[in-house]
Amino acid sequence: MANEKDELMIGGHAFTSRFILGSGKYSYDLIDSAINNAKAQIITMALRRNTTGKENILNYIPEGITILPNTSGSTNAEEAIRTARIARELSGSNFIKLEVVPDKKYLMPDNYETLKATEVLANEGFIVMPYMLPDLNIARQLVDAGAATVMPLGAPIGTNKGLSTKDLIQILIDEIDLPIIVDAGIGRPSQAAEAMEMGAAAVMANTSMATAGNIPLMAEAFKLAVEAGRKAYLAKPGRVIEHGAVASSQLTGVSAAK
Repeated sequence: MANEKDELMIGGHAFTSRFILGSGKYSYDLIDSAINNAKAQIITMALRRNTTGKENILNYIPEGITILPNTSGSTNAEEAIRTARIARELSGSNFIKLEVVPDKKYLMPDNYETLKATEVLANEGFIVMPYMLPDLNIARQLVDAGAATVMPLGAPIGTNKGLSTKDLIQILIDEIDLPIIVDAGIGRPSQAAEAMEMGAAAVMANTSMATAGNIPLMAEAFKLAVEAGRKAYLAKPGRVIEHGAVASSQLTGVSAAK
């Protein structure tokens, strides 16, 4: 449910933006556009990719933006837990996007290892945002384990295919009393709007913006799409007529054609 200001609440923290930037393909232009055009307030940081070498993503993120470290590259719960602890030391953030992905071809998350890591990290005070294959039973167990959100994939990472798992995501939205954030696969603003119309609390995107011809313009398009989808959801879309049609204006006084 929306609060009075319709803020996104995650682990007791309030956000006015419902667009989250996944920064795996980060560049200065991408992050700058996400902040200034998409108005993102949460940006991921992959510890193994973004804090080594000459460039450091932390140098590009201004104060006031919530850093969401992730455990990208972890293949089991043990690796993810270790990565999360290091990420908290480096970033000072209790937020963690939990990714446990042993599959190197399709990049599918391991729901069971994710659940194991969630239990440990939630007990250590992390605000755990687990990335998962949409499965109602696992989602319920993640809630019980202390997750702050549930983040089902819309389609495989980096594919831009959109809401391939739409029906399964809808089940989570209907049944889970935590923010459902659609992560991975969102390729177009229209797909982001559709996810928000379904009742998703937020969407995360990376590849769709990073590979766009005009990143600032695409960032603004995502902002508007997310806002439009959210407003449509709150407005409660009108009914659907499966058979026949219903006139949109009164026909009183109009003679029927003979």
